[in-house]
Amino acid sequence: MVRGSRPDDALAAIEAVYRDRFAGFVRLAQAITGDEQAALDAVHDGFVRAVRYRKGLRDHESAPGWICRIVMNEARRHARRALPPELPEPAEEERLEAGAVRAAVAALPERQRLALFLRYYADLDYAGIAEALDISRGTVSATLHAAHTNLQTQLSEVQR
Repeated sequence: MVRGSRPDDALAAIEAVYRDRFAGFVRLAQAITGDEQAALDAVHDGFVRAVRYRKGLRDHESAPGWICRIVMNEARRHARRALPPELPEPAEEERLEAGAVRAAVAALPERQRLALFLRYYADLDYAGIAEALDISRGTVSATLHAAHTNLQTQLSEVQR
């Protein structure tokens, strides 16, 4: 439970994160599951779990990262059960470019890949990413820097 607060305070913190971050969590879950409906289900299940286990929330500031970790775990669970989505076939040039970016992101180490998703899909700040990945803020910064460097290197090699 949130230190020095009533049980309803944790629920209020979860509700605030739901209102402020729902769309970002859906984008993150969709990046993990590859399917919009599975992503929506994962986010729903994640918030249900957060409400159920709200006593584990340490403080209000850590709520976005704490809930994000729950949503990521739910998205992974849904991804293991989901069938691959059927998408329309993109134009050749788009397919090559998107494929290169997807391959470069997929080749990143897991922590770098997750940090990128949390920053750009879930729109979490460094503190939220640190909470979600259970690492320090300095490690978040170093991880994102390494991810950007790796992506630039891989994509510049593809262009050659």
